[in-house]
Amino acid sequence: MDEQELIERYIDLETDRYPGGRADARLREYGVPVWALIGQLRALDGNVDELARDYELPREAVEAALGYYRCNKEYIDARLLLNSA
Repeated sequence: MDEQELIERYIDLETDRYPGGRADARLREYGVPVWALIGQLRALDGNVDELARDYELPREAVEAALGYYRCNKEYIDARLLLNSA
């Protein structure tokens, strides 16, 4: 499955329902915000397998979150910056 297919499968793209819009996108079946996964991935030095285990997610869902992040980096980075303030 390519990146766009993973995003469409796992990410809730109806982001206007979230207060932060694209910055608050979540995994569709799991409810985990993409920003939370990206922040934790940074804390884990990029270990995708450990992140998937910690959140009890399929690796594909984490890969979808990473793909979504690459497409919406400025929004999610801003969300993470606000969280660290």
